[in-house]
Amino acid sequence: MKTPRILAFGGSLRRDSYNQKLAAIAASGGREAGVEVTVLSLRDFALPVFDEDLEATSGMPEAAKRLKAIFREHHGLIIASPEYNSSITAALKNAIDWVSRGESKDEPSLSALAGKTAVVCSASPGGLGGMRGLVHLRAILGSIGITVLPDQIAIGKAYEAFTPEGALADEKQQARVKALGSNLANHLSKLLA
Repeated sequence: MKTPRILAFGGSLRRDSYNQKLAAIAASGGREAGVEVTVLSLRDFALPVFDEDLEATSGMPEAAKRLKAIFREHHGLIIASPEYNSSITAALKNAIDWVSRGESKDEPSLSALAGKTAVVCSASPGGLGGMRGLVHLRAILGSIGITVLPDQIAIGKAYEAFTPEGALADEKQQARVKALGSNLANHLSKLLA
């Protein structure tokens, strides 16, 4: 049996991102369920805006290659997505667009994404907690062959939801976010058994 591997990240580039904190909480639930979890920050991958002309003349940027290699090594995804103008962030969409590309004529598009399983969550200063953006994220992920589990959580008033240590102040919310990670871990363990 393969040990499931989960990749967790927030869809924001902001240094003190609420969603990066949320991804880390969900990741801890996955670890407690006994799987390997990698937490990364999109901020560490300086990706140009996806442009087919750039890709044609220069190939895939090194940062995109590194990110794609990390995606390829994992079976599941925890994505904590901020909501910008009722949708997902440009940074998150751009990362998905680069990772979706084949690096040669022999490699099909989506090879680093299709067949994975994901859970999604969000934190936002608004009252809906980023719920509208999650609708768009689910549609994007589903269309590129990623199965998104039904449970999700959206944390409103994010500016007051987290403790200085990065946990959620509301213990029930903290437990629910950790459960996203453990549920994904348990699902992947059954799938890979």
